[in-house]
Amino acid sequence: MAIDQPLVPQPGDQTRIHNIGYRNYTGPRLGRAYARRSLYSQSLRGAYGLGRSVKSKVLPMLLFVVMCVPAAIMVAVAVATKAKDLPVDYTRYAIIMQAVISLYVASQAPQSVSRDLRFKTVPLYFSRPIETADYVRAKFAALASAMFILTAAPLIVLYVGALLAKLDFADQTKGFAQGLVSVTLLSLLFAGIGLVIAAVTPRRGFGIAAVIAVLTISYGAVSTLQAIADAQNATSAIPWIGLFSPVTLIDGLQSAFLGASSAFPGGVGPTHGEGVVYVLAVLGLIAATYGLLIRRYRKVGL
Repeated sequence: MAIDQPLVPQPGDQTRIHNIGYRNYTGPRLGRAYARRSLYSQSLRGAYGLGRSVKSKVLPMLLFVVMCVPAAIMVAVAVATKAKDLPVDYTRYAIIMQAVISLYVASQAPQSVSRDLRFKTVPLYFSRPIETADYVRAKFAALASAMFILTAAPLIVLYVGALLAKLDFADQTKGFAQGLVSVTLLSLLFAGIGLVIAAVTPRRGFGIAAVIAVLTISYGAVSTLQAIADAQNATSAIPWIGLFSPVTLIDGLQSAFLGASSAFPGGVGPTHGEGVVYVLAVLGLIAATYGLLIRRYRKVGL
């Protein structure tokens, strides 16, 4: 019977045994809150192309400049002509620039979530101490914050310019505060709608087209129906028709409660009673989009 001989290293054998020295981790465990904050900050930076390629910075930065330039021109005209008021109210500015805002959310909502779906990195997020609600909150808050920066920056330009033009401080401060409330609601509403649409498809191009289609078609259809109602003297129907478009929802809400002039045909804005319906509709849509995102990401990649 053959006896097994122990393996003896040969002179040319390069086998080595290393004492790697594994030790338990004794540092701080940052947990879910840190992971959520990190995801929020990275998503917010990404909304303006920061930390990404130069190509990724072009569109968001260009749209930011486009939003601010008209405000700067208005300020220059007000200062040069010594006007007694600004050419545009603070609450009206975002409505006038709605095309730029819609293009921004259409481009950045898919950037925020579609790539995670396409490259199947969502399960990687959830393998860390982060849950579905954390992911959704971070993405929602990041895009809403990015949109608030986009829409509030020109209002700051208008406000600073108004003070430099020595316009009435109390009136300008009140209008500025009303404008900030308006763009805050607009940012939350548009961010929620954009993310829900973008989260449906991993294809960024499809997401961009879908967001643009929803925002522009809904506004076009509502504006057309309101114009028809105005032409037929059915003015009482105009405020109710405005409930079916994100842009007109914000317009009606601010004309009812924030002292804004209505952009509806004939200047027919909602009454305070109808305005309550607008407030409930806006808050309900924001809550609904959040709920839909939670439901969507409970199944993604799992």
